[in-house]
Amino acid sequence: MADPMEEIRQTFFVECGELLEAMEAGLLAMQDGDDDPETVNAVFRAAHSIKGGAGAFAYTDLVRFAHKFESILDEIRSNRLEASRPVVDVMLRASDVLGDLVRVAQSGAPFDQENCDALIAEFDTLSTKTPEEDITLSEDDFEPLVLSFDFGAIGGDESDEPGELAEPAAPSGYVVTFHPMPSLLRHGSEPALIFRELERLGPTTVNLDASAVPALDELDPLGNYCRWKIDVECDDEAAIRAVFEFVDSDCELEIAPRVVLADINQNAEDDSAELQFPAAAAFEAVAEAAAEAVESEPAIAAPLAEVVPLDTAREAGPAKAPAALAAAGDSGARSSGGGGATVRVDLDKVDRLINLIGELVVNQAMLSQSLIDAGLTAGTAAAAGLDEFKQLTREVQDSVMAIRAQPVKSLFQRMSRIVREAAAATGKDARLKIEGEMTEVDKTVVEQLADPLTHMIRNAVDHGLETPEERVKNGKTPEGAIRLSAAHRSGRVIIEVADDGAGINRERVRQIAIDKGLIAADANLTAAEIDNILFLPGFSTAKTLSDLSGRGVGMDVVKRSIQALGGKISIRSTPGQGSTFVISLPLTLAVLDGMVVQVAGETLVIPITSIVETIKPDPAMIHPLGSDGQVVLVRGAFVPVVDVGVTLGMRAPLRQLDGQVLVLVE
Repeated sequence: MADPMEEIRQTFFVECGELLEAMEAGLLAMQDGDDDPETVNAVFRAAHSIKGGAGAFAYTDLVRFAHKFESILDEIRSNRLEASRPVVDVMLRASDVLGDLVRVAQSGAPFDQENCDALIAEFDTLSTKTPEEDITLSEDDFEPLVLSFDFGAIGGDESDEPGELAEPAAPSGYVVTFHPMPSLLRHGSEPALIFRELERLGPTTVNLDASAVPALDELDPLGNYCRWKIDVECDDEAAIRAVFEFVDSDCELEIAPRVVLADINQNAEDDSAELQFPAAAAFEAVAEAAAEAVESEPAIAAPLAEVVPLDTAREAGPAKAPAALAAAGDSGARSSGGGGATVRVDLDKVDRLINLIGELVVNQAMLSQSLIDAGLTAGTAAAAGLDEFKQLTREVQDSVMAIRAQPVKSLFQRMSRIVREAAAATGKDARLKIEGEMTEVDKTVVEQLADPLTHMIRNAVDHGLETPEERVKNGKTPEGAIRLSAAHRSGRVIIEVADDGAGINRERVRQIAIDKGLIAADANLTAAEIDNILFLPGFSTAKTLSDLSGRGVGMDVVKRSIQALGGKISIRSTPGQGSTFVISLPLTLAVLDGMVVQVAGETLVIPITSIVETIKPDPAMIHPLGSDGQVVLVRGAFVPVVDVGVTLGMRAPLRQLDGQVLVLVE
């Protein structure tokens, strides 16, 4: 039987991946000058959520680092620390370390404690807080907040009645101003439970401010219009803040000593919009107010939802939950994330479905061939039905393939870290610009692109960009730019890696190739042919051996990897302006279109992605080569002819190619 906790743990790691992607996107936006407070809040919420989940599973190293990271982000969003370029650079390196710690927690592998401690020391340098204000969590300091789901008691002794409060104590404690955002409820948090946790700390009085609640015809069912002032007789501010720890990013929260706000309750006695009552009665009062609003609106034929007091709803159980509220909740779930509802499915299940669709396509092709063999023309009802079946099969196939597709965003964002690390290793200043990150490609293609792109990004920083001093001397900015883009063109995905560096020094490339014996000294090569020397095995322009280059292994591996994916790679370079590497890939590897051909009576299929064109040559285009070889002249270039029938052992060589169809492949 599967361990339910292990399933929850794996879900946590999946969500960590999504949170880290959101964090990286937010930090890159901040690096580009985005000063929207919501961007900082999104990064803060990501770090906060990771810390909370890590604490639930006792990943103390992850909790410790995330807490320090979160503290710096909190200072930025509170305007106590400016999000300058150096600060954001530290945040980006911290997000890299946070991702490493998540992977360490998942795999159990050792991690670089020295790097982690060094970043924490940088956090302490950046922080505006005193050591007393920012207490580092130890292994025993962090405990996940446990909320009681015992609706029969408010707090303290479980025998207490819901409406009872302890005897008033001497003036002490704090006043909490609590205004939940709509996201708080969407994330599954419940204000009533927060009130009950506060009352465990001491006698608590809740003041509801319902002045912002609109008329029913203007009310947004997914909005939140209530705010509360909560008087807590507890002298421990840290304990009060701990109650709100997992919702503080989804609410506006102020906690002040009661002496500062001592006159609030007195002034509120005559304010009809602010009501004072025990914590347990909070939501019952809201229900009564809503019921009165419904009765006072004769123009509305029926209320939006049945108003059920809190205790009544508890007794009735989930089956009697208001239908409209349930519908609103479903709507929120469907719309969360802005892209509709999503379902995580095991990739093996999708692959099995694709295999079945493939069998369906094969059967459809066999049926089509059977009709042709039977002499049924296109005008028959059977042929018309088969054409419709073919169209439906194609649509089903395309729909299933779309399930495997995923944006290249996650892959592209990983390259930001590669740029930072390569720039640090070479002493250069570089920034990655990403375009078309929502372009969708087959999941398998995305996974197998990671290594080739890593090689290319490192080469772009190491070989493509000049040093800051050289760039300034050449009239450029000290910071080099690497552009990584993706787009769909003609049924394929085009990925470009471009830099604004010095471009390819073709004279140097040619000379190195001659020195290494890769080309003849008298070879007459075009600019494009010289550029393609970069893809030859053993070629390297590095002058010294380093962690990034100099071993002659890199671009030849990239080319082989791209070709293994059914793609091709080309280079465009302008001296002094930079280089662009263009990768052309099929959208999917699971299903490939092909051309059906016959050789010596046998039926074969050639992948469409490999075919450049088909030609039926004239005798004048065919020329002998050696004792038994032949070449064909195509637009001024000689292309060798490979006899498929001979290569596969199906027949003897053909002496004449007149009347034969040649397929030009790459």
